Amino acid sequence: MSNKQSGKAEISSAEAVFLGALAPGVNGPTWNTLKSTFVMLGVCLAVMLGLAFSSSDTFLILHVGFLVLIAVSLFMLLSWFLAETGLVSVEHQMQEMDMVPNDQQRSKKSE
Repeated sequence: MSNKQSGKAEISSAEAVFLGALAPGVNGPTWNTLKSTFVMLGVCLAVMLGLAFSSSDTFLILHVGFLVLIAVSLFMLLSWFLAETGLVSVEHQMQEMDMVPNDQQRSKKSE
């Protein structure tokens, strides 16, 4: 039991995000990083939309509005996809990449 807890403590959030980019599935820290990235993107697009309204250029307003629509659609599709597939634990991803021994390898070593 203490080995599993110490294994979780050894993995930093940055390592978990890097591991999530290489291994199949999406882990919790990677999803949190994506959500914070979309929040920052939303802030940038809100500022751009405010500047577009202040310049009263309709083409610029439509352009930034379309960018907002793309960003919202992408975030909704990612959220739906993760709701369908679910998150994967970091430990499972490490086992998939053979970074830690999985149950089959442990049983072979004990024989």
